[in-house]
Amino acid sequence: MVVRDKTTFNPAKILVLGFLSLILIGTILLSLPIAVNGDRVPLLDAIFTATSAVCVTGLVVVDTGTTFTMFGQTVIMVLIQMGGLGFMTVATLIFMALGRKITLKERIVIQQQFNQFDLQGLVRLVKYIIFLTLIVEGIAAIILGFRFTQLLDLDYATGMFYGLFHSISAFSNAGFDIIGEYRSLTPFVEDPIISIIIPLLFIFGGLGFTVLVDLKRSRNLKRLSFHSKVSLLITSILLVIGFFVVLILEWNNPETLGAVDSGSKIWSAFFTGATPRTAGYNVLPTDELTNPTTLFLMVLMFIGASPASTGGGIKTTTFGTLLLTVNAVIRGTHDVNFLERRIPYSLINKALAIIFISLVLVFIVATLLMITENATFEETLFETISAFGTVGLSKGITPNLTPVGKAIVIVTMFIGRLGPLTLAFAFARGKEKTGVRYPEERLLIG
Repeated sequence: MVVRDKTTFNPAKILVLGFLSLILIGTILLSLPIAVNGDRVPLLDAIFTATSAVCVTGLVVVDTGTTFTMFGQTVIMVLIQMGGLGFMTVATLIFMALGRKITLKERIVIQQQFNQFDLQGLVRLVKYIIFLTLIVEGIAAIILGFRFTQLLDLDYATGMFYGLFHSISAFSNAGFDIIGEYRSLTPFVEDPIISIIIPLLFIFGGLGFTVLVDLKRSRNLKRLSFHSKVSLLITSILLVIGFFVVLILEWNNPETLGAVDSGSKIWSAFFTGATPRTAGYNVLPTDELTNPTTLFLMVLMFIGASPASTGGGIKTTTFGTLLLTVNAVIRGTHDVNFLERRIPYSLINKALAIIFISLVLVFIVATLLMITENATFEETLFETISAFGTVGLSKGITPNLTPVGKAIVIVTMFIGRLGPLTLAFAFARGKEKTGVRYPEERLLIG
């Protein structure tokens, strides 16, 4: 009889518990009287806000700029930073500050968090991640701080706080704003500095820390790893396609690009085409976009950012693997090859599993929201994909969700941030390997 070891180390479960702990702490802090203007926010709204911040989503049920005090906004900002960097990155930073060595088990959890292939160089990777994050966010915070000070007529201290908040939120692909009245960045649709700096932040954050570190080390595109090349290629293609689709479909829409000065149409279209990559900010009113644009944005939100990034979705490399597999099947080739490299079938199977589970999850959540909410099919599907992809774009129904609807979206954001496979690995019970391999049999497909 085989005795199962109940103390088997499960890194995926540690990640789940770590993120849950951050959400719990955030909920408690946001429930304090000092965190809100006026009456305390309901407990469910505090949980929703904390989850959205830790899971770097950006969907809100109360307006961040008017509901929360500077203390509450600071709590949200810190939760976004921790959620964007990842639970184990923050824990590693604390361990290093205390002079404690990183154990093998902790390295395995870091490996799980960043989807790395081996354990070598993980602590060095974390140091690079923290360094790059602080540098990028710091420079952007100063630029945005001065700009917000000018545009909103703020004092320098408040303006710099605005700059820091939106810099962290953008780089973490969170999409939270403190402009007020659920306006996101629509008041700055014709401002080139904000409309360019913010997209650059969430594009860099969405590339993935692995790619950013690789770019810093290699300094040459030809010497980049296979993963980095694929991530950069898919990201570039999606950004270009997104830009042209929005520009063409919204050019004459009087509620979106049609109302924008001709000189601002280009960067407004670029911003709108890039933001579904899990950023959540918008300079054009999302609820006024045409149906074809809305459908296209849903596809981009579902794909999301790259692995080991601050974004969600099924990830660019997963989508790319699917395209390459389909191409190989159509061409009748046995191997899936790209850039003179062969993708192993284990990764192809993993990509297919992620896509299938994600589609099933979106279908179930959208169906439940259609039952519980007074909203259209388009609104519920858009909100579902936005929550799963940790995007934060909204058709405007999130503030009016029922308690059941809020709970459903909370769970969806959590699954989207951790990833469906991570949660499956955390709670699935693996069977003991018997060494038996069954006979092969054919099945009619198609």
